[in-house]
Amino acid sequence: MEQPTLLRLSGLETGYGAVSVLKGIDLEVRSGEIVALLGSNGSGKTTTINAISGVIPLWAGSVEYNGRRVDGLHPSAIVKLRLVQCPEGRQLFPSLTVLENLKLGGYSRSLSTAEMRTEIDQIYQLFPVLQERRQQMAGTLSGGQQQMLAIGRALMARPTLLIMDEPSLGLAPLLVSQLFNLIGQINRMGTTILLVEQNAAASLKIAHRAYVLESGRIALSGPAGDLLNDARVREVYLGL
Repeated sequence: MEQPTLLRLSGLETGYGAVSVLKGIDLEVRSGEIVALLGSNGSGKTTTINAISGVIPLWAGSVEYNGRRVDGLHPSAIVKLRLVQCPEGRQLFPSLTVLENLKLGGYSRSLSTAEMRTEIDQIYQLFPVLQERRQQMAGTLSGGQQQMLAIGRALMARPTLLIMDEPSLGLAPLLVSQLFNLIGQINRMGTTILLVEQNAAASLKIAHRAYVLESGRIALSGPAGDLLNDARVREVYLGL
């Protein structure tokens, strides 16, 4: 049985200044899915998710989340609806500790001290190294540990839909493999994921469906397995 649509983009158009980036994006994410959004640099991937998160305004079209329009809402209001973005480059607070960064992720939920402690303990179960380094400054962590912290901080907001922007960027191959296993685990625990990645092969192996962006338009879409075997995708994005 097909799951209900959690996120729907209809005719999305936006850009920066006078420069048009998105030229009519239609996309949907159903509850329980991992949906991959693929494309080369400059194709519009980050612009798409920033439009979803309310970081940049729309020029045309709409963003519907969980049955209501959210375009025009402030980013903080969108986070409170449990649509949460884990941004490219991690965007941690380097001079704050691991624990302090995690607490910041939970502030949108107005948790009590006891609830905050329980939530953080759950993140530590998922990422034991963060508990070991909880009093360490975030800026002194390794790249892989910083990515774990960025994901953990996003999960503190208890997202129904988690948008992940280039989570594997800059990580060693072994860590990339571990990361994609982790993304699959987070999904199986009940979080719907929109995954924006340049690592097309790894993304398509864990995703249910995928979209390919080219020059601000959806060029291809369909079940991830079909795209993984698509000749055009294999040549352009997988180098096969």
